[in-house]
Amino acid sequence: MKLRNQLLLMNLLSTGIMVISIWYSERQMLLRPEQTRLLIVIIIVAMIISTMIYWLMTRPIMRSIQNLIALTKQFSDRQFGTMYIIGKEPEEFKELAEAFREMAKKLDESFAKLEKGEKARTELIANISHDLRTPMASIQLMVEALQDGLIEDPDMKQQYLTTILNDIQRLSGLINDLFDLSKLELGQEVFNPSLIHVDSILLKVIDSHAILLQDKEIDLQLYVSETLPRLWIMPCKIARVINNLLHNAIRHSPTCGAIELIVEENKQKQQVQFTLRDEGEGISSDDQLRIFERFFRTDPSRSSQSGGSGLGLAIAKSLVEMHKGQIGVQDRQDGKRGCEFWFTIPVILEKK
Repeated sequence: MKLRNQLLLMNLLSTGIMVISIWYSERQMLLRPEQTRLLIVIIIVAMIISTMIYWLMTRPIMRSIQNLIALTKQFSDRQFGTMYIIGKEPEEFKELAEAFREMAKKLDESFAKLEKGEKARTELIANISHDLRTPMASIQLMVEALQDGLIEDPDMKQQYLTTILNDIQRLSGLINDLFDLSKLELGQEVFNPSLIHVDSILLKVIDSHAILLQDKEIDLQLYVSETLPRLWIMPCKIARVINNLLHNAIRHSPTCGAIELIVEENKQKQQVQFTLRDEGEGISSDDQLRIFERFFRTDPSRSSQSGGSGLGLAIAKSLVEMHKGQIGVQDRQDGKRGCEFWFTIPVILEKK
């Protein structure tokens, strides 16, 4: 039975009890017949009036309940666009309608996040499968060729073994990157910073890329503020961030080009900013929004052998965020061709 009919039945039942009570009082000689008739007429008129008032007052309530039922059915079909229309309902239903609106907004956002996460998971599996399958297939073919004795030339055998070793090293690097990224995203990486100057880190990173810079005849210009404060950082992690950005800049820079590495303090924001500018082909605005995603490559046709694993920038982003900093990419602000990556590390006052 519907709520409205239940309330009406209760009203009729209470009225019937009152009529029976008056009739019983007359039988017990407590009321005169004319008094009994008057009271019964009054009760019947009151019942009719109360029923009419009840019927009118419950209309908006029933309409609100029906609207909420229809709305929940739409929610079950993931239709969050239709909103509850507030009319002349009681204040409680208006509050309930606002709660439904907030719930619809959060549900829509949650489903969007789930879909985005599912899409990212699917892409992740596809990218991992591709990056693992390609070198594994190459290793298998070369090992089978060596086992079957198809390669008799010693120099060719050595070349095959070198290629196999390189593929295994790439696989090992990819697996290590995946392991490191998973630890960072799950918050399992221990953050144990120390207070140091970044000068030594910069010199070690630049020195490790000296051969690559020399091979492409790239002029690396380093600008470091003389008044840089010491930073609470993990040296190996920040070195990895700079190493990744510099390696990418070298790979995308033209021969005889120039790379600028700028380190300066922003005292107003209490942070140190690292900026790396190259003269490469640049990155489109759409790719700039996704450049720090796992396995994302600006050129989808590049394999892991020619374009990296696609995890370096994702790891760099996680490492910077672990230091409570920010990282980003943009077109060069001086109007030249290329792009500039930047990241910041907050300046924390030294403990006395």
